[in-house]
Amino acid sequence: MIYLQDSNVFIQAHRMYYPFDVVPSFWKKLIDLADREIIYSIDKVKKELCDISRPDELSNWCVNDINIDFFVDTSSCVDKYSEIALWVNSHPNYSQNAKDEFLATDLADPWLVAYAIKNNCTIVTLETSDPNSKKRIKIPDVCIHFGVPYTTPIQMFRDLRESF
Repeated sequence: MIYLQDSNVFIQAHRMYYPFDVVPSFWKKLIDLADREIIYSIDKVKKELCDISRPDELSNWCVNDINIDFFVDTSSCVDKYSEIALWVNSHPNYSQNAKDEFLATDLADPWLVAYAIKNNCTIVTLETSDPNSKKRIKIPDVCIHFGVPYTTPIQMFRDLRESF
């Protein structure tokens, strides 16, 4: 099983749960899992994490510490992205603003799902399903519709029987 990491996994770990200076073992474990080709992320996630105008520890880690092959190219997933876009745009619950935001050019979320569909991956995210949401389209709800498995970071570690 390949686990595909959402941006929020890194952002929340960095900002709240596992800061580099307090829990370096978390970041070392991610590098280990990446080196063993168990976890990946996508180019659009890297773009979200690596704001060159405001570099921080997380963006430095993405550029300097994780394997260059960790952030995979999503250009081969345009067909699946199109399927997701058709579904999102035809969904009666979501506001037009929610649809526009979810399908914004550089937003990683639909591309994560597209890559997961095409490559049989499990998405790792901190988002939770909210099928009644009108203002925001959440990754788990798109995953449910397209039959893509998703999980949390802690559950991923449990499933892999890995600790840090």
